Amino acid sequence: MTSNGPLRDPAHRVSPKAVRLWLLEALIAFVLLIGGSILLGGWVSGSGWDWVPDWFDGRWWLLPLVVAVLTTPFLVAEPFVRYAVHRWELAGDVVYARSGFLTREWVFVPVSRIQTVDKAQGWMERMLGLATLEIRTASHAGSSTINGLDYVVAAGLAEQLAHRAEALRDDAT
Repeated sequence: MTSNGPLRDPAHRVSPKAVRLWLLEALIAFVLLIGGSILLGGWVSGSGWDWVPDWFDGRWWLLPLVVAVLTTPFLVAEPFVRYAVHRWELAGDVVYARSGFLTREWVFVPVSRIQTVDKAQGWMERMLGLATLEIRTASHAGSSTINGLDYVVAAGLAEQLAHRAEALRDDAT
């Protein structure tokens, strides 16, 4: 089958609660980046090393300030862009998923090739009632992960995919 037009969007968005999850993850990353830059700035500023510029000595706070200014727009925008991009659909005998932030990834997984379907929940996902659906095939390239699904949606989709894949395999034998 060939297409002459642009690839259409998958039908379903991930849960709106995924934005909160991704904001929380971005906040944790931000705190770690700022904490690391404070430690590094303080260590380098008082080191007396020849390669450290004189103007930086005693101004350790410049490094965390620069890190905060450069990363804040990225960390704030990323969850909203991810939510706008992340979509999924079970169309016929194919799972179609799109994801990405800086790069886009479109994945088509034929249901007949699915070997396992797993739900996963980290502690933050559990706190927000979200889950990640992991669809595995024999080929790594054919596998897919759909993040940010409501737990009930992920459980239902996992069950539906498992039953459909089993039925398709039984038809082929």
